[in-house]
Amino acid sequence: MEKKQIWISAGIILNPQGDQVFITRRADKAHQGGFWEFAGGKVEVNETAEQAVVRELFEEVGIRVIEIEHFMALDHDYPDKALKFDFFLVKAFSGEAYGKEGQPSEWVNLCDLANYRFPEANEAVLAKLAQLR
Repeated sequence: MEKKQIWISAGIILNPQGDQVFITRRADKAHQGGFWEFAGGKVEVNETAEQAVVRELFEEVGIRVIEIEHFMALDHDYPDKALKFDFFLVKAFSGEAYGKEGQPSEWVNLCDLANYRFPEANEAVLAKLAQLR
């Protein structure tokens, strides 16, 4: 049986000082439930990864992206699905980030990210973020 392939675009939302990042926690019943993540979602048909993350960040955390840059792309296979990720650094936005869909959310110091449980697919992203400090 062929694995389901999903393209995901996620935003690494930085505070104005660039020393904190906004993260949300996945619903317990979701794939990788209970883990923390960078907000984002599936790239829709006829949408670029950048368009998807801008849309998803407004829908999920209530912000409008002003300044964005591509951070990294990676592929990760789970037993049941194959994921393709594009991660973007969000350096400026309007609005106040919050869990718009009721999901727990926090602003976390970059140096404290290691204290949060993220899905295995995020390991390379977390390692690269650690270099920003």
